Formats: sequence, C-alpha cells, structure tokens
Amino acid sequence: MPNYFVNQRNISALLQNIKDEDIVIPEIQRPFVWESKKVRNLMDSLYQEFPIGYIITWKNPNIRLKNGRMSEGKQVIIDGQQRITALMAAILGREIIDKEYQKKRIRISFNPLKEKFETLTPVIEKNSEWISDISEFFKTRNNIFNFTANFCKKNNFTEKQKIKTQQSLTKLLNMEDKFIGIIELDANLDIDDVTEIFVRINDAGTPLSQADFAMSKIASYEPTSDHLFGVNLRKSIDYFAHLSQTPHFLEDIGRNDKEFSRTEYLLKMKWAGKELDNIYNPNYKDILRVSFIKEFNRGKISDLVKLLSGQNFKTRNYDQKIQEKSFLALKNGVLDFINENHFKKFLIILQSAGIIDSKLINSQSVLNFAYIVYLKLRKDGMANNLIGKYTKKWLVLSILTERYSASPESTMDKDIKDINKYGIKKVIAKIEEADMSSTYWNIGLVQNLNRAIISSPFLSLFFIAQICSKDKALFSESVLIDQLVSIKGDVHHIFPKNYLQKAGFGISKYNQIANFVYLQQEVNITIGDKPPGQYFSRALNQCDNKTLDSGSIGEITDKKKLIKNLEINSIPTDIFEMDITNYDEFLEKRRKLMAKKIEKFYKSL
Repeated sequence: MPNYFVNQRNISALLQNIKDEDIVIPEIQRPFVWESKKVRNLMDSLYQEFPIGYIITWKNPNIRLKNGRMSEGKQVIIDGQQRITALMAAILGREIIDKEYQKKRIRISFNPLKEKFETLTPVIEKNSEWISDISEFFKTRNNIFNFTANFCKKNNFTEKQKIKTQQSLTKLLNMEDKFIGIIELDANLDIDDVTEIFVRINDAGTPLSQADFAMSKIASYEPTSDHLFGVNLRKSIDYFAHLSQTPHFLEDIGRNDKEFSRTEYLLKMKWAGKELDNIYNPNYKDILRVSFIKEFNRGKISDLVKLLSGQNFKTRNYDQKIQEKSFLALKNGVLDFINENHFKKFLIILQSAGIIDSKLINSQSVLNFAYIVYLKLRKDGMANNLIGKYTKKWLVLSILTERYSASPESTMDKDIKDINKYGIKKVIAKIEEADMSSTYWNIGLVQNLNRAIISSPFLSLFFIAQICSKDKALFSESVLIDQLVSIKGDVHHIFPKNYLQKAGFGISKYNQIANFVYLQQEVNITIGDKPPGQYFSRALNQCDNKTLDSGSIGEITDKKKLIKNLEINSIPTDIFEMDITNYDEFLEKRRKLMAKKIEKFYKSL
C-alpha cells in the first residue's frame, strides 16, 4: 500500500472541504504572516493559470464511535496553511488573525479592463472601474449576468469595454475551478518519513518543524466529551507565548475571543497580563517542548506527535486510549508551565543565579531545560531549597559545557531520561566528573575565553558571576555591575578599541573576550583611547593624592580599594605598566583570572 496519494482538487471543492471541516487548518487560529500583496499575487497567479504549489495533508486515524460506526479521520494541513488562509480571506471573505492577534479583513480588488489585482485602498474604493472586494463578487456567481450588466452600466462602458469586462469577470469566476495539487499522507506514516517527503517536495529544502506537526495535531483533536479541547489547548499555548512578549494582549483576548475567555486556561494565565521581567520569554515551541518533556520524560517532539496520534510504540498501531491519555498529560504540562506560582518562582531562581536580563543568556534551550528541571523536581516533591539549588546548578552547568549548542533535542532526550532514572544529584555529579575536571577549569575554560565575540556565553557567565558577587564596576565605589546590566549599560574595551586599531589590530584581536568589562559611560569617555598603563596610573595617582577632578578616572581614592576593584574585575595588577607590547600577555593573564572567578561562582552554587 502506498504511504501517500497525489491528486488534484479544484479551489471550490477544497474550500468547501474546509468549510465542512473535512480538512482542518489549525493555523487559522494563529497569526497570518503573509503581507496583503502576497495574497494579491496569489490571486493573480490563479487568474493567469500559473501553478501555486502543492498542499500537503496528513490524515488522522479513523476512530470507532460509541454507536459502533467508524468516523473517518480528518485531514490536517501540514504545509500550505498560508496559501489556503489567503484563499479563504480573498475568495470567501473570511477574517484572518494578524500579528497582533487582531481579527481583520484582507480585501483584494480587481479591475476587469486592466485585468489587474490590488489590495483595496481608499482611492480604489472610490473608483467605479474597480471591484472593491472580489469576495463580494464571488457571492454573485449564480447571477453574474446581472452583476456584469450593472457594473458596465455604472461605468458607461462602450461595447468593446463591455465585452472585455464580461470576458474578464468570467475568467475571474472560473478561478474557483482551477485545480490545486493535494498530497495526502497516510495516517500510519511515520513523522520522520513525513518530514523527508516534505523536504523532497520543497526545492528550498525548508525543514518542517515537528513542533508545528504537534500543534496541528493538538488543534484538530475533538473528543466527544469536549469538541473544543484541542482548539483551546492550542490557543492557550499561542496566547501565553504572545502574552509573555506583549502583556497588554490580554485585553485583546477578552475582546476578540469570548469563547476562550470562559476557559480555565485564561483564568490560569491572566497574571501574565502584567509586565514581566525581561528574562524568559518563551515562544509556542518552547512552551510545547517544556510541557512535553516534563510530562512524558522524552525529549523528541516527534515522539509527542506519535503519542498525540495515538501510536503504540511497540505495535505502531493506533490506540485511542494512548491518544486520550497523551492529550490529558500534555494539558497538565501546559497548565503547569503557565502557572503563576511556578513561572514566577523560576524567574526568582534565575535572578538569584545572576541572570537579571535576557541578554545574559543567548540560548533559549538552556532556559527551557532549566525550567523543565524546576518543574520536574517540584513534581517529584523535592524540598524548595534543593529545587532552587539544583535548578541553578544545572543552568550554569549547561552554559559552561555548551550543553545544548549541538543536537539539543537528542541531548535533552538523554538528560531527562537520566534525571528520571538516576536523580538530578547523580546526573550532575556524572557530568562534572566527565566534563568539568581540574583540566577543564585550568585549560578548557581558559581556551573557551580565547574568543573574539561579545555575545559569548562565557563572557556572559563572567558577568553573571560578578552580579552574584555584587561586584562594583571598574573604577567605581558605588555602581554595581547589576545596575549597569539592568539599565542597559555598555560593555567597553580595557585596551581601547581605537588604541588597538591604530596599532594595526583587527576585530578578532580587539574584541577578545578578555578585553571586555562593564564600565560607566562617563568613565569610558574620560579614558578615550589612552593606553591602559596611562589611565590606570592616573587612577593610582588619585589614590596617592586623595583628590578627584574633571580628569579623574572613576571615583576611587584609596589604593587598597583600587587593587580590590581590579581583583573583582579580574584585571592583573601589573596593568599599571602595560601598553600595546603587553596586550597578548594581558589577555592570557586575564583569561586565567576570569576562569578562576567563574569556577568559584559555579562551586558556590
């Protein structure tokens, strides 16, 4: 038996299938990302009889109903949602959901004489030679003769223009009879095979998101007890993700989705309508992944798709009980994710670990798995103080070992299974033994700091360590590192950038991690492009003279405090004599000092 069938269906029949819900478009509840001009271009392609690509559907399993009859599984759109949504918007006049989750109409206009499509504008709307909204025209399909006659009369067309108009409008109406290719994938087809088919069909080779597969499955799930179960679960994931970015979106939900407003999901997520700390802003894929891994102790989203499809991993056959159990478990995971108490306590743990701003973490996977660890340990009943301890430890360990930088899904799958089997304490100990020996701290980490990138996780980790230690900024007695991070302060070069450039150094040299430090803007302006030996000596002279003036470097006037300030910023104390000839020596020494600070920070967790 073939795993898929290729056929054609005309636009009219396809749209009817969607109206009858024989074909499900879960994306209809999510933002429509096409600009209106792409909808216009799609209409023009149909009119010109150009191909518009294939639609790919995946058939849900057949289900036995209570009366004993079999219910044919619906076909879920897995590729082509935007095209179909565009067709429904232009031809049927359906509203779409824009990027702000607001319902709106996209009106496509048509000029029969010019045979031209445009997005409706006030100018076009006033021009009688244009059909303002083609969806209104398609409603007159059974009375096109009268429509054409009235249109021509209104415009005082000549006989030649009337003929041209009639031909164009007939061609426009016939667009619904144009065929579109449909690839129907069998319900028993493995998701890996589905992905392979998708990639081969798409010339661009765009990888098909398995999270989108899962979201499609969620939206199309309609158990007899609650036919909106899947739709509302899907919306809860999408809406919370949007709320985490735009809290005022809560008002839009209440105004635009009255049905969802009455669900338990909105009650659970209302708290997110207030401003959140800019640390962890999950998207829908993050919410799905965290909820799934925490509930199912599996890391591969392809497994979630199989479970939501009711697949028995042993027999590979459909099992309705597995499907029902999987959806209930996922719902529980989502509710745990959006729970105010859970989410806010996780944010507190992040802040206590020195992560006070999202710019300090450039890996969403690190944050996702840290939240998984927190939720799992909480579910297992571990004491709150230990939950915080191990969540922080895992978070920093993940950054240090770049744990999710390559094959994150496979690594997460292994990690959650190991944690479930051995417990978090033993798993951390095993990783430390394997990857974080004294050799790592003294050589490996130092080498990781030998990079020229300001967004390096190791530089961020150094700043995180400083934040946790409540370190003061370089040359400051009162300003803390965390204050500079919080107010979006700047990271500056210890050996000034212009100073190094004048000496012929390129970006790979002057942007070395070990050359960066958080510094007050006014101090950096005073430093200018002076060599370190000069401006550090100026700071030392301030301590000898116990005075400050307009040319002072910072505000420290005590030598012991200055030396301590250098120490907490991991600056070698022989900086007072350094110039361009000592730059490589400086970098080497500072990398070692930074590595020691990070090691001390990690071992204090």
